[in-house]
Amino acid sequence: MHVGMVERWAHEHRFHAGDSGAERRTLWVAGITAATMCVEVVAGWLSGSMALLADGWHMGTHMFALGISVYAYRFARRHRDNPAFSFGTGKVGSLGGFASAVVLGMVALAMVGEAVLRLFTPQEILFSQAMTVAVIGFAVNAVCAWLLHGAHGDHNLRAALVHVVADAVTSVLAMGALVCVRFFGLRWMDPAVALLGAGLILRWAVGLLRETSGILLDAGVSGAVVAKIRTCIESDSDNMVSDLHVWRVGGEALSVAVSVVTHNPRPAEHYKALLGAIPEVRHSTVEVLACDGESCLRG
Repeated sequence: MHVGMVERWAHEHRFHAGDSGAERRTLWVAGITAATMCVEVVAGWLSGSMALLADGWHMGTHMFALGISVYAYRFARRHRDNPAFSFGTGKVGSLGGFASAVVLGMVALAMVGEAVLRLFTPQEILFSQAMTVAVIGFAVNAVCAWLLHGAHGDHNLRAALVHVVADAVTSVLAMGALVCVRFFGLRWMDPAVALLGAGLILRWAVGLLRETSGILLDAGVSGAVVAKIRTCIESDSDNMVSDLHVWRVGGEALSVAVSVVTHNPRPAEHYKALLGAIPEVRHSTVEVLACDGESCLRG
C-alpha cells in the first residue's frame, strides 16, 4: 500500500522527449549530404577535378556534424526513460548543438588559414569547375535548409540548420567571387570573400556555443522568466520567495526549485498549481516555510 500511495504523486521525466519529425528531417539531410559527398568525390577522382574533390571532402565535415545531430536525437530517444538521467535527456540536444558548433568553428578557422595562404600565394582557378561546384553546393544546401526550417527551441536541429545555411552562404559568396575573378581579373576577391564567409560562420558558431553552453551550465534562463516565476508565487497571499532556482531541462521546458516563506502555509500542491500558469514550467519542487513573526516577511 505504501508503494501505491507514493505512485499517486509520482510523475515521468520526459520533459523533452524529442521531436520525431526533426529527427527524421535531420536524417534525410544527413543522407543527402552523404550522397552529394560521394558523387563529388567519385566525379572529382574520375575527371581529375581538384575542385570537386575538395568540395566533396568539405561535405564530409558537414556529414560528421550532421551525424552528431542524428546520434543526439537517437540517444535522447533511447534513454528518455532511463532513471540514470535525473531530469531526462532533454539536454542531449543542447550537447549535440554544442559539439556541432565546435566543428563549425573548426571549419571556419580552416577556411581562414586557407584564405590567408591564397592571399599571399594566388592559385589558378578553373572557372567552369569551381562554378559547377558552387552551384551544386548551393542547390543541395538550399534543399537541406528547407527541410530543417523551424528550429526554434531545438539546439540540435538549429546546429544542423546553421551548418547547411553556412555552406549555402559560402556557395553564394564563392559564385560572386568567381564572377569577379573571371570577368574583372580581381583574383584577390576569391580569398577575400572566403575570409568574409569564414567570419560569418565563426560568428554563428560562437553564438550557438554561447547559447548551448549556458543551458548546459544551467544558466540559460532569462531574468524576465525568473521574475515572472517569482511574481507568480508572491502575488498570492503574503508569500515571499526566499530561494529560487530555475533551469532548462530540454527545449523550452523549465525546472523550478523554490522556497516559500508565509504566515499561511498551504500544501506544496497549492504553490505548484500557481506555477501551472507558466506553461514552460514542467517540473517543480516547493519548500514551504512557516513564518512566526513579521520580521521574516518584507514590509
